[in-house]
Amino acid sequence: MIKKKILVVDNHPIILEYMSKFLSKAGHEVRTSEDGLHALDLLEIWRPDIIFVDLIMPNIDGKKLCQIIRAMPEMKDTYIIILSAAAAEEQLDFRAIGANACIAKGPLGKMGQYVAAALHEAEHRGTRDLQERIFGVENLYSRQITKELLSIWKHYEVVLGSLSEGILEITPGGRIVFANPAAITLTGIPEERLLASSVLGLFNPREKDLVRDMIDHVTAEASVVSADSPVKLNDREFMIKLLPIRDDMKRTLIMVLDDVSERKQIETQFHHAQKMEAVGTLAGGIAHDFNNLLMVVQGNISLMLFDLDPKHPFYERLKSIEKQVQSGSRLTAQLLGYARKGRYEVKPIDLNLLVQEACETFNRTRKEILIHQELTRDLYAIEADAGQLEQVLMNLFVNAADAMPGGGSLLVRTVNTDHHAMMGKLYNPKPGNYVLLTVTDSGTGMDRKTMERIFEPFFTTKEMGRGTGLGLASVYGIVKGHGGFIDVESERGKGTTFRIYLTATDKPVVRNGAEVHEPIKRGNETILLVDDEQMMLEIGRDLLQTMGYRVITARDGEEAVEIYRGRRNEIDLVLLDIVMPKMGGGQAYDCMKAMNPEVKVLLLSGYSIDGEATQILERGCNGFIQKPFNLEQLSRSVKAVLTGNEVQKKGNGGATGLARGIRA
Repeated sequence: MIKKKILVVDNHPIILEYMSKFLSKAGHEVRTSEDGLHALDLLEIWRPDIIFVDLIMPNIDGKKLCQIIRAMPEMKDTYIIILSAAAAEEQLDFRAIGANACIAKGPLGKMGQYVAAALHEAEHRGTRDLQERIFGVENLYSRQITKELLSIWKHYEVVLGSLSEGILEITPGGRIVFANPAAITLTGIPEERLLASSVLGLFNPREKDLVRDMIDHVTAEASVVSADSPVKLNDREFMIKLLPIRDDMKRTLIMVLDDVSERKQIETQFHHAQKMEAVGTLAGGIAHDFNNLLMVVQGNISLMLFDLDPKHPFYERLKSIEKQVQSGSRLTAQLLGYARKGRYEVKPIDLNLLVQEACETFNRTRKEILIHQELTRDLYAIEADAGQLEQVLMNLFVNAADAMPGGGSLLVRTVNTDHHAMMGKLYNPKPGNYVLLTVTDSGTGMDRKTMERIFEPFFTTKEMGRGTGLGLASVYGIVKGHGGFIDVESERGKGTTFRIYLTATDKPVVRNGAEVHEPIKRGNETILLVDDEQMMLEIGRDLLQTMGYRVITARDGEEAVEIYRGRRNEIDLVLLDIVMPKMGGGQAYDCMKAMNPEVKVLLLSGYSIDGEATQILERGCNGFIQKPFNLEQLSRSVKAVLTGNEVQKKGNGGATGLARGIRA
């Protein structure tokens, strides 16, 4: 027999001594190891021809050791023989774990014969077919205690394999000797490479010291230790707990890795949503008050322009001021859009048509941007405000163009999808169909910190004077206001992608008709004007009187109700502000309607038709107009309510609002 280099791995000292003497006597070079971890260290400096491996031993068992050895390219020809006392109980498939033969431990005299037979087969492998049999199993009998221990171990293997937490068993020196499936997945390292490696190698330098201190503490004190804060591993966050294990065979530690990344992300999103909601409330209030101020300016301009000769030297100056009011109204529209209190005229629309029109409009002004459209045919219809979604598209296009100062490409896609496709995004979508709008640019991209703030109002990365920081904030508010979802994906130097999900509808698409401009219509009816702002009362009264109406004013809801109780027979129409002290517009309307079910009321607000205004309209109120409005818009709205005709009004800033529920 050719002399071989042989390694024996077994935790039983008697077996190690017997095998060492038996094999050395036959002239072989023999080395021994008491566990799998020590064996792997030895294999780094010494290459045996044959390895005997026990199955059940501490610090990497025989099965795992065989698999690790077989994964080493330099050990592919090494002959591995399992040496196991549990061979009869476990009915081991030794080929499946990479071994070449198996010997059942038994009486030492008999076992020596089987060792010799296995060595003989190892020497003649390749020259004849080897039998897949366990040497010496016929001389063993099944032992109940061993069976029970193996059953318990298999039970714990199932339990450990089903845990979502990563479980690592490590030595006091930090070497990994066991990893459950979750730990292998979380670390992203194959088991054959993970076992025997240092656990400290999983962490960055700063957190490596923390883990080392935890291991030292548990080793010294034999007590459970938990980290105070999460540590990072593979771009995810984990809470770590270390538990000591001490028995007669080994002294190791159990490390539990609890992945809290999603939990932390949900908490972050919750706090972010709270902040966005608070800022939205503030933004909405600012926009409401600003619209009241703009209303006073617009009202005075309308009065001065009324019957003014276009050749008058002040005519163009007044028209210029009016344009600035419209610009201010567009800013407040963006604020209200963020606060989800924008101007809404919701109806079934074709998003593809809206995208095509927006792309064509934008491309006329930014020819250096190459726009690609991938629009799904037979796209689901959506219920939305076309003006608001147009604003969303234009804001996204402008944001993309700013990220591509030297030009670039813009991809706009629409696809049909459903709630199943949104499950991994921390959304909580209602079951059903959705339309996905995707806008991707080839620009500079954003880092993570910027992405976390892009939807905040007044946040901008542009230099002073180049942006308001309202564009993406209004996009966020409009999408949320439509019951949709939006997310962003970006990386420095690799562009940005916005994804917007909007609920699909089975309703047929409504096509827009041409807008009709009507001359200012005069009247002689009596109107009760209700507003808590004195300037609004004055300008509203002057506008109405200019058109010939008789006007009664009230400073709040309580005063309005008292006036209407005494003079309802002479009041033809009530112009009612919604947000007022003492008694708001909604309660005042209910009181007046209780007195006269046929009362005619036109709502006024610096907010939009969406929200409380819609609720009042659904209770029978006749119409709505949003501040700031000019003389023509007021004339059309008042006349529509008085005559009982439904009209669609277009407010400043290009967003539309519908005077709904108008009754005779």
